[in-house]
Order: sequence, then C-alpha cells, then structure tokens
Amino acid sequence: MHRLFVAGLLAAALHGSPAMAQGVLADGEGALAHLRALSDDDMDGRRTGTEGAAAARAYISEQFFLAGLLAFGENWEHDFSYAPRRSDDTLTGINLVGYHAGIDGSDTTPVLVITAHYDHLGNCGGQICNGADDNASGVAALLAIAEALRDNPPDHTIIFAALDAEENGLNGARALVADLPVNPERVVLNINLDMLAINADNELPAAGAFHFPFLREHIDAIAVAEPTQLIQGYDSPEWGPNGDWTYSSDHAAFHDAGIPWIYYGVDFHEHYHQPTDEFEVVQQDFFLSNTQTVLNAVVYFDENLETIAEELAAHRGAEPAQDAAYTAEDGRFIKPGMEN
Repeated sequence: MHRLFVAGLLAAALHGSPAMAQGVLADGEGALAHLRALSDDDMDGRRTGTEGAAAARAYISEQFFLAGLLAFGENWEHDFSYAPRRSDDTLTGINLVGYHAGIDGSDTTPVLVITAHYDHLGNCGGQICNGADDNASGVAALLAIAEALRDNPPDHTIIFAALDAEENGLNGARALVADLPVNPERVVLNINLDMLAINADNELPAAGAFHFPFLREHIDAIAVAEPTQLIQGYDSPEWGPNGDWTYSSDHAAFHDAGIPWIYYGVDFHEHYHQPTDEFEVVQQDFFLSNTQTVLNAVVYFDENLETIAEELAAHRGAEPAQDAAYTAEDGRFIKPGMEN
C-alpha cells in the first residue's frame, strides 16, 4: 500500500479529534506490512511447534529489535511446556517477551502488559489457514504500538508479549502469568489484542469492565479513531454462553490471577477459523483505526497507571467474588468453543 494512501486513512481517522491529533500516532503503513507478512503463506498458518511458527517468531523478533524493545534475559524467547487437550504428550511453546522501560527506571512502579497471540491453526483440511484477523492483526497492532513508543518513551514499564499456543488452550498466556518477568504485584493491567480487522459494522468491543468496574470510565475517556465504533461489553453472563468472552482469549490467564484486563477484539465472522481469513479480506481502514485506538488506550493508561493501581487496591479491598477457572475434568484449562 502506498504511504500517501495510508497517511490519508490515518488523517481521516484523526479528523475532528483534537486530543487524538496531539497524541502519539501509529505507523499505518508499517502496521499493514506486519499484518501482511504474518498472514503470508510462507508462515503456513503459524501452528504451534511448526516451521511456520518459527518463521513468525523470526519476524516478530526482528521487529522487537527494530522497535527498541529490551529483553528479560539473553533474548526475547521464553520456552514453556504444556499438555494439549485429549493427549498425554508434553509439547513446547515459545513466547516472545520484550519491554520498554519506564522513564523513571524504578522497579517498584506499576506495569502494563500488552498481549497478542501469534499462533494459528496451520493447515485446515489441506488448506492453509493464515489467520489474518486471528491473530496476525493483533500482533501487527502490538508491533506498531511498540514502534510508536520507541520515540515516545512511556512513563511506566510496558511489557509486550507475543504469545504462543493460544488456539489449543491459552497455554502461552498461562505460562507468562505463572512466571511473570517482574514482580506480579506490579502488574496492574493487561491489554489483550485478538482479532482487530474485520467487522461489517466497524464495531470494536472492549471487554473487562464488568469484572473491574473502575475501568469503565477510563475506557470511555480514550479517544476513538474513525471509523471504529467502540462498545463495552461481552464480559458478563447477560451476553449469553457465546457472548461472555471472559475466558475466550489470553486475558483469561490474567483474570484468574486477579489482574485487570481489557480485551479488544471483534465478534465472530464468516472468516473465523476458515481458510478465507486472508489479508485480502481485511478492512484496512478499520484495522488502522483500531490500531490507533488501542495505541491511544496504551498512552492513556500509561499516563494514568498510578491511578489504576490505587483503584485496583480499593477493588481488591472490597473482596469481590472471583470466577472459577474454566477447566476440564482433568483440571486443564479450556478455551470456550474448543471443548471437543
């Protein structure tokens, strides 16, 4: 896509929003390039444990480097073991975790964690399922946000985690939360990105405030880029068995740890888990406006993270009821819709 056309899309998205126009802007051309690369046939559907997944990791690692992310340890790769559903085998997944250090450099201030899973289904009945929306879009947005903050350093430490093995049970997220690279008490918010590119009505749900009500006003205060139509919900029983997304993506691991989360992701559509989920069907202007909206959210929450920490402490002091983890009879975590 030509740079001038992408710039025009972003300019249109920002029109009429002075607060947003003065903020940090995402590189739309770069975000689209990430989405295209991660959903290319060369990635072979990015199934965990395959050469396609390794190719995706190589690409993401290069972008982590270019975005100036620091590593916890020697590199960004963090291996973990897990047992897939209906199997006694032990498999290995690999998360990629980097961070932008907060300006103050303190090891006691609040931390924000941004997540997006890079794995997908691989081959589906002999065809490649490239997962452009699910979830090349979320990872592409994560990379664009990391790049934007390279030249606009955050006040607080922000961790960027490209997670593996989400499709077969949120295993990468569970591994990350079980072994966070910082003191878990410092992590006060997770922003999870999963499917940001396709919706006929340009609706982008932001879930999470049902469980952490103090987030509701903050979510409403964030500038929304056009044509995105932000809605809150999809996080409570009132949405029905398929409409409560509390356990539908990687934020579920943070939920079970009592860490607040906001899940940005579209509703199911005809391309979900189908070979047709290709770059060509992505709504580019919608994806770009969602990427900018989430970047606005990251900047906003970074600026207000001390307040979020105080509100979280008060929330925990009220001792609200905690949902039970969504597990199978053998105690393994289950991603809703993937029970069989």
